[in-house]
Order: sequence, then structure tokens, then C-alpha cells
Amino acid sequence: MSSTEPLLARDLVEMAVENGAAYRIPGEPGFSSCCLENFELYETQSKFYMLGSDKSGQLWRVLTIDRLEPSELNIHEDSTTYSQIQKLNLMNQIDGGNKSTGGLKFVTKCYGIIGLVKFLGPYYMLVITEREEIGAICGHTVYKVTKSKVIVLPNPSIHSNLVDSNNENRYLKLLCTVDLTKDFYFSYSYHLMRSLQENLCDAQEGQALYDTMFVWNEFLTRGIRHHLKSTVWIVALVYGFFKQDKLSVSGKVFWLTLIARRSRHFAGTRYLKRGVNEHGSVANDVEIEQIAFEEVPGEPPSRISSAVQNRGSIPLFWSQETSKMNLKPDIIVHNDEVYKATRLHFKNLASRYGNPIIILNLIKRCERKPRESLLRREFDKAIKFINRDLSEENHLRFLHWDLRKNSRSSAEYVLTVLVKVASEALNLIDIFYCQGALTLRPDGCQEDISISPNTSVHGIAEDRVGNSKTWFAKPTKLQQGVLRTNCIDCLDRTNVAQYAYGLAALGHQLHALGLIDVPEVGLDTPLAVSLMDIYEIMGDTLAQQYSGSNAHNKIFSERRGHLKLAIRLQEFFRTLQRHHSNAYMDANKQASIDLFLGYLQPQQCELALEELDSDQHCNIEKSLLDDNISLERDTSVSSSNAGQNGLVNSAVSEREKQAAFPHVSSDTIAGYSTYKNEVSYSRCTTTVLQKKLSTDDEHICSNENRDFSNFLDVDRLSSLCEEELYERSTSTSSSIENLSTENVCNGITSETTPTQKPNGVGVKEIKRAKCEMPCGVGDFTESFQNWVNYGDIFGDHP
Repeated sequence: MSSTEPLLARDLVEMAVENGAAYRIPGEPGFSSCCLENFELYETQSKFYMLGSDKSGQLWRVLTIDRLEPSELNIHEDSTTYSQIQKLNLMNQIDGGNKSTGGLKFVTKCYGIIGLVKFLGPYYMLVITEREEIGAICGHTVYKVTKSKVIVLPNPSIHSNLVDSNNENRYLKLLCTVDLTKDFYFSYSYHLMRSLQENLCDAQEGQALYDTMFVWNEFLTRGIRHHLKSTVWIVALVYGFFKQDKLSVSGKVFWLTLIARRSRHFAGTRYLKRGVNEHGSVANDVEIEQIAFEEVPGEPPSRISSAVQNRGSIPLFWSQETSKMNLKPDIIVHNDEVYKATRLHFKNLASRYGNPIIILNLIKRCERKPRESLLRREFDKAIKFINRDLSEENHLRFLHWDLRKNSRSSAEYVLTVLVKVASEALNLIDIFYCQGALTLRPDGCQEDISISPNTSVHGIAEDRVGNSKTWFAKPTKLQQGVLRTNCIDCLDRTNVAQYAYGLAALGHQLHALGLIDVPEVGLDTPLAVSLMDIYEIMGDTLAQQYSGSNAHNKIFSERRGHLKLAIRLQEFFRTLQRHHSNAYMDANKQASIDLFLGYLQPQQCELALEELDSDQHCNIEKSLLDDNISLERDTSVSSSNAGQNGLVNSAVSEREKQAAFPHVSSDTIAGYSTYKNEVSYSRCTTTVLQKKLSTDDEHICSNENRDFSNFLDVDRLSSLCEEELYERSTSTSSSIENLSTENVCNGITSETTPTQKPNGVGVKEIKRAKCEMPCGVGDFTESFQNWVNYGDIFGDHP
């Protein structure tokens, strides 16, 4: 802006506050704590003006962003609250004051700021330009991002000569690889990053919410939060899954909401993020919450319930090399004699959910070539080692159950066992149930509620016309502890087990809501089928995020009665899709995730990004911006761990490090040195002690060559399930004993009676399907079935 430009154009907003009290709504204290939901972005040659309003569109605030500063962030929030008329007057004055330089121009309408980011030159602002309403929790609307936009903050004449545009564009393209229109969710008034129980029993507000592990734009919002000391202009994005459906049971309608929150700690892709890091964060860490409440038209629910479970990679130091040729790379378990990181992981789970922590481990127990069984044995050792230092009531409870082997019986048997396991777990940890709900203030914001167990809490809120009404919240059940499920990828087998837990939990939830008399939902009920559909969609979504393909849903497909041949074909092609994504796309995807989360800090680089290995973007430093992890390191412990794992500490002095990276603080350099050790854990290196098998054809099993647990009797559980299945099968067979099925193929007639299992696909059904195929296809079936068995070794599916 030239020095001759009117003063009004430079500081109109500030002058309005200082000289014109008329711009402040009389009696309005300002709504800094309220929710801004609608935004309009305008620009002059020297400034951006972001105008934000509440849901009603009657109250407005102004945010100004300087465009003359080439590489620094200069942002200011006006404390004045404007009415609609005053907002229009303000815009007219800004336009008039800037006529000589083009006036005030409309840029875009948006629905919140995702964050600000800087690579090598100017700052960029990410905003939501389109959203979709996908549900509501206690009257609080939840949205999905459907379109976003990246806006360069400095004036084009300022930033054009700042940096090498080629490198800058590469980083910008890498950031845009993170598709914000897929699986990113937010709410203006409900804390979607926290569970219902946390929101009701441990209220938090403001910037503390952005420090949680489930806010994916924590790094991007750090600058604006630091400058403004406020969060009203930004939205907290949760990455994962959200679906809300209206279901019914016994003629009574209720709403079911399924939320999956993916952790931003140690986040990434399948082979590049495995196991645990030194801070106790695991790969593919996802919190699943299932919320149920009875529909009350026009009113918030008076009773609501939720159940939370967790999935995450096996918390050991282990890895697999991405291979374009090997569809199933070897699993390499790295030595950690004291299991420090594993202990940290379970300590974190206990702090989040309480005790007990119940571990459901679904990996294989016995293999011709030990892979999963190596992890199973080491995981069991770790659990028992950690339990030595815990009190008996806080012991880690576990069940090692080979889902793959047990699934050879039938899908119904697997689900029956898993539902009973879930019921045992629910007896220990329970669900959350509350007789009351949040209400909305006139501005659409959430009331602050903090309650303790067995305590009624009352308060006064106003409805949209100013009338007072009482809200109340009385939790009669609290969830204490969590079920943690894992397989190898924590995708396919894990999703089956989490569906079983969701089904068992739903029975308890509906019973607490008074919708059913017995806390149980049968596997063969329409409600169970509807729930399975929802969990299958969630499983596919989470699998796409982590592995690049839909989940292997063999169990679900068998429950629907699909032909085994069709199931195998589907699983085989999903395996190929997953392998292609892992081998050819994951390196770039991982780099974009690290850049989005703030773990990669770009520096001037002469080499093209695509010419670099995924772990070495020239002078890109790992900034270790983990939310609750201090950059201070225990030197003695670090050196001890390095010795245990064969890691050689660098001999470069701190002075040399600081000279090499003058733009990075010494604390960050120390953190980066520690991170390089972490990378050595997660990426296979020759310096790490490895546990490998001696020969490929040697038949080695785990020490425990059977399923076992320390909190339930596995043998008794299996017997009960077999008896239940037998009774169910006998009952079904008696009802259809006079029925037969005729199948004709090439003039041959066969009669079969499905006695193996009523809801699955048996050997006789496969023979019948073979006959039903056109001529030539039946001859092909048997040889293809034998060949496609090799597809089983490719994936994680049961």
C-alpha cells in the first residue's frame, strides 16, 4: 500500500472500535466464546478481511490478515461485534477507502479455517468452501468436508520473488495429496474429537481440545491459535469415519451413530508405519465409539448411551519391508528386553480409558514359516513382563485367539465366539449411559457440563426465543476400561471382532434405553444384519486410509450366503489392489501425511522430491511435534535403549549439529536425533537385532500352541459356542426337514439339504453352485479354487 493511501483503508476496523462505539451492539459483550459457522472472505491489495457470523447470521466478527508481509504471519481479531447492517456499512467504508487500488473484492464463502501453513516462502490459508450435514449428536450438527481451498496470503507482487517456485510448488502439491474431502469431519458445537462420556464427565474448552490425539489439523492451526488466543475462527478436523442411521427394534425407533477417530500420532501407511514408536504411540490407532439414543422428534434425547473400543498395531518394535515382488514380506521383530515403549502404550490407554485394559489378539498361533506367530509369542512375553509390575486389579487382561484357524469352521462359529468374548469384556468395563443430554444455547454453542459419577447436574439454558429451560445430566453407567483389538494390519480380522463387540454392546445399550427386555441382540436378527452393514462400511473406509484397498470381508460375505468362489475372487483382487498401493503409492502418501501433520519441516532443496527416498527429503527435518510428548529426553535411558538395539549414536557434537542446521533450535535437533533412532526401529536396518527363522520349511509354532487367556476359560467358551450352534442348527434343520433343493446342470439332478450351517456356505452348497454354473465353468471351478488358495497368503483377511 502506498503512503498516500487513506488511513481509513489501513486501519478501518481498529478505528471503528476506537472512534465509533456505534459499531458495537449495545449490551452485547461480544461472543468470543460462541460458534462462528458462516464466513465471507474479502480482499484488498493490502489485507484479507474474514467476516464470520453465528448460525443465525445476525452477529458478525472481523478478522484481518496482512498481505504486505512476505513471509511472516500478521493477523488481528477485532473484538467488536457487528449487526448485519453495521457489517454492511463497514464493508462499504473499506471499499471506499481502497478505491484507488481496486476496492474491496469478494474472494469466497467458506465455513471455517482449517489452518495456516508455510513451506519455503509465503503463508497459505486452508479453508472449507463446501460442507455436508451428515448427522447430529444431542442436537449438535456434524459435518463432512466436501470441498476446500488453498489461498496464498501475501499479495502476488510480494511473494512472486521469494523462493524457487519449483520447490515451493512441489511441497504445495504434496500437501494437496491429502484429500480433505474424504473422511474429514467436524462440528462447531460438539467436541467430536472426544467421546460422549468425556464430553459429559470431563468438560474441556478452547485450545486444550486441539492438543488431543484425534485433531488432525492441530499443527496447521497452531499459528492462528498462538496469535489470536482463540479457536472461534477454526474448526477441529477428525479423520476417520462417521455414520448415523435410524434403526428399529421391536417396533421402536432409535438412532445409531458409529464414529471412528484415527490418531495423528505415528500415523501413516501400512508398511511404513508398523508397531509402536518410542513414545508408546502405535500405528493405525483408531478409537471406535458407538452411540445409541431413542428418537424424540423436535427435542434432544433424554437418554443416551455409548460404548468405546480401540484398535491399533501390536505395540512392539517390528517392521516389514515394502516389496514390489514379495506380496507377503517377512515380519522382523526387534529386540526390546524391557518393553519400555509397550509399557508406555498401555499406560496411555489406562490414562484415557481407565482399567481394565483387555487385549484381544487375533493373529495366527502356528505357521509353517513363522511370521505372525513370532509376534504372538513376543507380545505374550511383553504382556506377562508388564503385568509383573502391576497390581492384580490393574493387570492387562488378554485373549490370544487365532481367528484365521477358527474361521475354518464357519463364520457363524467365529461370530458366536467373539460375541461371547465381547460379553465377558462388557461385564468388566460396562458401557456409558446418561439420563439427560446437552442442550444448545441460542448461539448454537455447547453448554459447559462437568459431572461426576452418580451425580445429577442441573442448569438453565435459553431456547431460540429466549425462554429458559432446564437441562440435566445423570450418568447411571460409566465405562471403565477398554477392549483393544488387533491382528497384523488391524483391518480385516479386527473389524470382524469389533463388529461382534458392537453387537454385544448394542444389546446393553438398548436395554439401558428401555427398548429391549434382555441385554442381547441375536446374530440372526435384522438389527444384527443392519449393524454388520455399518461396520463393513467402516472397515472398508479405515482399510482404504491405511492400506489402499477395501477390507477383506470374508466373514461378512459368508454370513450373507455368498458363494465361496465369489468371495475368493473378491479377496484376491483386493489383495492385488492393496499390494499395488503399498508398493507404488504409499511413499508419496506417507510424505504428504507427515507434511500435513507437521512432522516434515521443508527446507530449501536442490533435488526434486520425487528423486528422494521416502525417509530423506534432503534437509527436511522431523520436527517431533507430538502433542503431549516433550522434546526433553532421558539421556541415560536413550543410550541404554540404543545399546539394546544395536543403534550407534552419532559422534557429531551439538555445536556441529547447530552449525549444520542454523534455522533449527537445539531442542529440535535433539528431538530429530532421537527420531532417526525411531526410524531405525520402524524401517528394517542391518544394525537392528532381528529374530528370524532358520529355515523356510521348518514347522515352528508359538510356545503356546493353543488359544489362551487370563480372564476367561477358552475351552469352556468354545464348548458353549459349539453347543449353542448345534442347538441352533438342529432347530433350523427341523423347521426345513421336509424341504429339498433341486439343482440341474447338463441334465444331472442333485438334491441337497444344508445341514452344516444354516447361515453359512458349506461343502454341499459349493458342489451345488458348481452345478449351477454354465457349461465349462464348473470344470474350471475346482482348479481355480485350488489355485486361488494361494491368495490367502497375501492379505490379513481370515
